[in-house]
Amino acid sequence: MTQKIKFLTVVLSALLLVSCGNGNKNEVPVADLIAEGDLGKLRERRDALNVNQQDLTSQIQSLDAAIQKLEPDQGALITTLTVNDTLFKHYIEIQGDVKTDQNVIVYPEYQGTLTRVYVKEGQRVRKGQILGKIDDGGLSSQLSQLEVQAQLAKTTFERQKRLWDQKIGSEIQYLQAKTNYESSENAVNQLKQQLAKTNVTAPFSGIVDEVITDQGTVVGPGQGLFRVVNLGDMFIEAQIPERYLTTVTEGKDVEIFFPVLGKTVSSKVKQTGNYINPDNRTFRIEVSVPEDADVKPNLNARLKINDYTAENAILIPLNVISEDADGEQYVYTVVPKEDGNGDIAIRKNIETGLTQGDIVEIKSGLELNDALVIEGARTVQDNQKVKILENR
Repeated sequence: MTQKIKFLTVVLSALLLVSCGNGNKNEVPVADLIAEGDLGKLRERRDALNVNQQDLTSQIQSLDAAIQKLEPDQGALITTLTVNDTLFKHYIEIQGDVKTDQNVIVYPEYQGTLTRVYVKEGQRVRKGQILGKIDDGGLSSQLSQLEVQAQLAKTTFERQKRLWDQKIGSEIQYLQAKTNYESSENAVNQLKQQLAKTNVTAPFSGIVDEVITDQGTVVGPGQGLFRVVNLGDMFIEAQIPERYLTTVTEGKDVEIFFPVLGKTVSSKVKQTGNYINPDNRTFRIEVSVPEDADVKPNLNARLKINDYTAENAILIPLNVISEDADGEQYVYTVVPKEDGNGDIAIRKNIETGLTQGDIVEIKSGLELNDALVIEGARTVQDNQKVKILENR
């Protein structure tokens, strides 16, 4: 060891003398040479500096070699992570849109003038409530006349029936009275049904989102009058790739994020479709949306669906995994040397599972409490001596 130190001292002294000898206090500064603009002098100074640079590089290499001879072999410097098991939840991320089955445009069933509009936009209505009235074109008067005729036919039938029950009169008279009464009743009922179509009613309880047609407008079937929306039973519809058919099922946990609202809520898969779309190889799912005054139909949402959960999973960073020419994935762990003099890195082939972000599940190849090489994982070799700087 003393001889090595003496050798290094001699080398250092020689290098110092050489470097000091290269300096020339009378040399013109480089900036002045450039300002002078003499091409010959500039080239001469550049060549001299190149020679000096090569000399300095050689000196540094000599110093490195000397230092390496004097330093003890401490091994590759690494950090390690103790392998533990933990809960692992894997998510797939899909975009979807808020939907509701109760979002409809109300159309009239009768043609005529919209004489009255009873509601305004934003008003809550109940199922069956009258939203508007269409001029009946004289149907009410016709109904009054038919009801009078039906009442007369009813009275005639009741009297004729009493006589027939007493065996008075003919059967033909009784049957004619009965037929006239039933026909009158049918005519009244049909006209009532026709007249009911002049009332435009809410198909379900909800909110009048839009009054499409103004009062006084002539309307007819196929012309929208009102839009009624129920926000109490909304869901998100999304298309899921068919490879998740067995993992994305009814009841799976879902995190819903609404980018416009900056809001995240928790929910579950409400329903999964029974049909694979042949065009894009996806199936449809519905995710329930908790009632929220800010959520509207057709609002965009991002879904994180928990398709896989492992209670005791081994998770490691993706960047510590290497792969050989045969496609085998492996990592390095640290074990004590057999002679007890330090530690060495050993290679372990692994089988990986699902990834989530920058971590991956290890199916096999690692055991609990293994010391996994983290920093230095790409540079160490199998059975190489290592020095642990930090164990996490």
